[in-house]
Amino acid sequence: MKKNDWKVLVDALLFVAVCSIAVIGLLMAFVIPTGQGPEGSKYFLGLHRHQWGDIHLYLSLFMLGLLVLHVWLNWTWVVNSTKNYVGEYWKNALWMLCGAGIFVVFVAWLVVVL
Repeated sequence: MKKNDWKVLVDALLFVAVCSIAVIGLLMAFVIPTGQGPEGSKYFLGLHRHQWGDIHLYLSLFMLGLLVLHVWLNWTWVVNSTKNYVGEYWKNALWMLCGAGIFVVFVAWLVVVL
């Protein structure tokens, strides 16, 4: 397969993953009841609310992997766009952008844990 074929495949899978995650998230938020209640009401299409949550989690992890692959396949575009916007300091800008992303994930993790 050519690189462009991989890009199309990864982008299509990313689209399907994002749509699936959104649908399951809306399903869990508005259709399947939470909290105490009759056990039978927490099922939708034969799956329990927690099973839908597991599917939601696994699709999210799959999407993160696809996102990394997407950035890797489009790395030349990322570098060239950064060079056009920032100029000669493009390497510093990319490092700062990556650091900011890691910082946001770390802070979000701290908020969840604490």
